[in-house]
Amino acid sequence: MRPEVVCHPVDLLDRERVEAVVRRVRPSLVFHLAALSSPAASWDDPAGTITNNVGGQANLLDALVRISPKARVLVVGSTDEYGRVPGRNRRIDEGTELRPLSPYAVSKVAQDYLALQYYLSRELSCVRVRPFNHAGPRQAPQFAVASFAQQIARIELGRQEPSLKVGNLKAKRDFTDVRDMAAAYLLALLKGKPGEVYNLGSGKAVALGEIVQALIRISKRKIQLEKDPSRTRVAEAEVYVCDPRRFQRLTGWKPKIPLERTLRDTLNYWRRCEAGSG
Repeated sequence: MRPEVVCHPVDLLDRERVEAVVRRVRPSLVFHLAALSSPAASWDDPAGTITNNVGGQANLLDALVRISPKARVLVVGSTDEYGRVPGRNRRIDEGTELRPLSPYAVSKVAQDYLALQYYLSRELSCVRVRPFNHAGPRQAPQFAVASFAQQIARIELGRQEPSLKVGNLKAKRDFTDVRDMAAAYLLALLKGKPGEVYNLGSGKAVALGEIVQALIRISKRKIQLEKDPSRTRVAEAEVYVCDPRRFQRLTGWKPKIPLERTLRDTLNYWRRCEAGSG
């Protein structure tokens, strides 16, 4: 961790401790990303997922209103809020109906609208974003690209049989490098209009099968695919394609890092991690 970064660990469900941290820091800019983030895991504990994600944010926004009411707050939603959109390969804009397909998605819709409510009723400067899929170094292996890369790194080291466990490879997703997405978050908080919501993504969709084949091409071992039913979601949309034009018109932001570099950097990151854990 960088020496200039100061951490204040806190359970966001503990209202008094959240208030104490906000009183101590008195932030002017807040990036709120804390949440249980797995759609698949949310089916194991739907109530817990919703309580954690919505309750923690409610405590944070309440403390900000009372202690740092001039703070600007970025609340990060999810493409999962849109669910299964009618019309094949349609670009999804901010006016698209929200049709959540998992308890996680419901929790993100609730977080989204809770931020809007605090803007409308308490005049807290909340800006909302709905990022589409992102990937890159340091992403947890519960997400598809990181999982593929970690497995390949383990296969190369002989720690896993040369069989890559995969779920639904026909699903198409709009991927952006996490480093580009982080830049978008900063621009959204600094330039976004409070109360507004912005989609963040590349505007292109790629099948997960293409992602897998691209990673296999840069691997050092011959690898076969193995269908793993546990990696297939209970319910999911076939295609997600972002319409990012509202945000691009406002900020001029566009992703700079090509998918090929994202995949290579992600695989190299997991190669270093797995080699270091040996």
